[in-house]
Amino acid sequence: MAAPALPRPLVETTSAHDRRRRSELFLFAAVLVAVASLPFFVKDVYTQNVIVLTLMYAALSQSWNILGGYCGQISLGHALYFGIGAYTTSLLYTKLGILPWFGMVAGGLIAAVIALALGYQLFRLAGHYFTIATIVIAEAGLLLVHNWDWAGAATGIQWPFTGDSWASFQFGRSKLPYIYFALGLFAVTWLVTFVIEGSRWGYWWRAVKDNADAAQSLGVMIFKSKMAASAVSAFFTAVGGSFYAAFVSYIDPESVMAFQFSLLMALPAVLGGIGTLWGPALGAAILIPMTEVTRSYLGGSGRGIDLIVYGLLIMVIALARPQGLVSLFSRSRAPRA
Repeated sequence: MAAPALPRPLVETTSAHDRRRRSELFLFAAVLVAVASLPFFVKDVYTQNVIVLTLMYAALSQSWNILGGYCGQISLGHALYFGIGAYTTSLLYTKLGILPWFGMVAGGLIAAVIALALGYQLFRLAGHYFTIATIVIAEAGLLLVHNWDWAGAATGIQWPFTGDSWASFQFGRSKLPYIYFALGLFAVTWLVTFVIEGSRWGYWWRAVKDNADAAQSLGVMIFKSKMAASAVSAFFTAVGGSFYAAFVSYIDPESVMAFQFSLLMALPAVLGGIGTLWGPALGAAILIPMTEVTRSYLGGSGRGIDLIVYGLLIMVIALARPQGLVSLFSRSRAPRA
């Protein structure tokens, strides 16, 4: 009689995990090099503008993915944090003369604190009740800014242009500085997600997402896990809003706090793969260029066409590839808890 098969040693499993993590880093480095070299071949200003927006939304979607993908708390109110970053940086620069670099950090910290304050109440809700609450709070924030005279109310804030300068982070015609900053923002959010994914917090978040009651019975601190994910997600979202304000040099409530921004942060992750490292980037690489092409070639006559295409894409992916587009490249890019 043959001896029973012994279980595979843990060291093999750990080794396979380490190889997967290293391969992720090699792929990440290759993507960074490829994107960083694009401006040397792409000279068209319009195309460079699309690259900036794609990288920015890849970073924003990765930020959203920390809370919505890994922790399972689906927020559709992240436009609030985006707007906080944009308005904090703009007000500090135009009213007090504080450089945008400091405004980015201040905006991120303020957004994180507000996320913690809101989370203290919102995380008592679950499922679609939480999602609805995030929408309501974001819309309330939009209305408040609409009527905030010191912040320009509905008129908005125009950044004064003092010439090309890294100090004020303003460049008249060149898109290269914005491309590389957006690439750096994406790189930081990806690396933070990568580190967290392999940490205790990452495992906690995925446990909370899969089954909060079971996770709590095993000693996972549910509330603290959600609060931490919310703060990290809000911080990077606000930094993205600060960058956008510097990039366009003019903001108003509708241009940085409208509901569409919350959707454009969530949809790339949904399309690419929620709770994965590469899902947000892959989704943004498809959705954002499609949005810009729709606006450019259809103009006012095509208003709403991009939303129709979004809906169709999401329905197709939900039916054919529920795990997102990243599942086309491997069995599952999502890590297991």
